[in-house]
Amino acid sequence: MKALVCILLLLETFVFVVQQQVDGGLNENEISQQISSEDGKQNPPQTDTLRAEASTDRQQYCDLGIPDILAALRELTATVTEQKEKNRELTATVTELKGNIRELTATVTEQKEKNRELTATITEQKENIRALETQLREQQTFILEEINKKNYDREIAFSAGLRPSVGLYVGPFTTDITLTYRNVITNIGNAYNPVTGIFTAPLKGAYMFRFTVHGHGGTPANVSIIKNGEHMVIAFDVQAQDRLNSSNGVVLILEVGDVVYLRLCSGTRIADNQNNYNTFSGFLLFPLR
Repeated sequence: MKALVCILLLLETFVFVVQQQVDGGLNENEISQQISSEDGKQNPPQTDTLRAEASTDRQQYCDLGIPDILAALRELTATVTEQKEKNRELTATVTELKGNIRELTATVTEQKEKNRELTATITEQKENIRALETQLREQQTFILEEINKKNYDREIAFSAGLRPSVGLYVGPFTTDITLTYRNVITNIGNAYNPVTGIFTAPLKGAYMFRFTVHGHGGTPANVSIIKNGEHMVIAFDVQAQDRLNSSNGVVLILEVGDVVYLRLCSGTRIADNQNNYNTFSGFLLFPLR
């Protein structure tokens, strides 16, 4: 109990001294007087026995050197000052961190807004791409249709057999005659006329023509390809007896409206039946501009 009283006395004195040090400082006499005063407050008039015991306790527990107390106070004051400085630095650091957090929050918010705008832009671009893909498919379909139409217009080919309407032989004649191949096998584009035996070019381009000639021996067989009245190539054969055969072909550059047909030369003869020995064929290789 006595030790506790003395400790409380020292603590109160210590607090007072610290306060005075902060306010301006005390000298050793003042500190001693303060200790005595506090001792009087804490120890009211007692009996002689109590006084003696208190005096002994105080002497035992409170007999401290003033210089030591001052040194301790100075050290404590320095520690408190240092701690205050650290607190100020820590407060400044916390304030700076709060500012950084606010800036970072603002940056994050701004970035989120940009992300939303970018997402909206990407969605819009996807819609545009889908629309363009739809338009492209439509254009491709249209182009293919047009190409098909043009290709259809350019699909020109025919093949026909002679097959005489009367008898087995055609010829001989005293003049050249145009042969009419009436047994039409193919006539894509309807450029060949089986009534006249004339092919009329519907497009400018390169055309391939072929023909075969069949006859019986004793009379020559002579057939020519004619372009616009001009002789191009000839297929000719002559045998004293038995059958004779010949063929030929040519590539011609035709303008629109040019005509091509086969002509049997005068004094010659060909023979045919349902087997179509004599044929006339042609087709467009490729168009020209």
